[in-house]
Amino acid sequence: MYMKNTTLFKLLAVVVAVIMVVGIMSGCSKATDADKGNADAAEASTTDGTIYRTLDEIKGSGSIKIGVFSDKNPFGYVDENGKYQGYDVYFARRIAEDLGVEVEFVSTEAANRVEALQTGKVDIILANFTVTEERAQQVDFALPYMNVALGVVSPSDKVITELSQIGTDDAVIVISGTTAEIYLEENNPEITLKKYDTYSDAKTAFENGQGVAWANDNTEVIAYANTVDGYTVGIPKLGSDDTIAPAVTKGNETLLTWINDEIKALADEQFFHKDYEETLVDTYGKAYEEELVVEGGVIK
Repeated sequence: MYMKNTTLFKLLAVVVAVIMVVGIMSGCSKATDADKGNADAAEASTTDGTIYRTLDEIKGSGSIKIGVFSDKNPFGYVDENGKYQGYDVYFARRIAEDLGVEVEFVSTEAANRVEALQTGKVDIILANFTVTEERAQQVDFALPYMNVALGVVSPSDKVITELSQIGTDDAVIVISGTTAEIYLEENNPEITLKKYDTYSDAKTAFENGQGVAWANDNTEVIAYANTVDGYTVGIPKLGSDDTIAPAVTKGNETLLTWINDEIKALADEQFFHKDYEETLVDTYGKAYEEELVVEGGVIK
């Protein structure tokens, strides 16, 4: 009896040992698979850090997503019929037409233009995007299609012609994420800035007297003063001359190359002059056309 029990005990011990070994090996296998999955996920999220669709993927999908402003007349806005209009929108429609796809407009704000590209929300940004060295580290700019500088508009009964006129108790309206904000913070930190996320909010604040002046692209402040009574552009040029250009996600070389080729080809028909005459001439008149328009990506 004792021998039988001893034999049985040994047999059970062997079975338990086998089960433990199998369990350990299985656990190791699962841990290895999990670790590999985590490593793959980490690699996928850090390899580039951005999301974009190549030119072929865009064509295959049948549509292109283009980020534009929806409240910045005459560059990008929604009209009374709910349709997008403006200088940037006109160009966006031509891009889609020449690609052979439908255009999907995505309303964007100045502060989230880079993020919209990096997260794959849009394929291209055409939202009055000024080229800067800092931005060029985050996105890829195509050839320019417009000249721009900064400007300052103020009430006609108290025109600001020099920044030194702005007192310590005064404030200047800017839109977050714009070159005006960056320029004033870097060069005139003594000036108090009131920042707004959208063009419409900045406009409302300015008209309600929240600031003694509004700093923005000179094209925009000139347009504002030309269409709203009681305001004057006292500083038509602030800082350096810059350009406006399309932007794509960093590294999206196929789409960038196509846009550059498109801009060059459109010069043959003076496309951007036509765009100006269709969308901007009522605001600026003919006098500003040669100063603002860039054809073929060539700065004169």
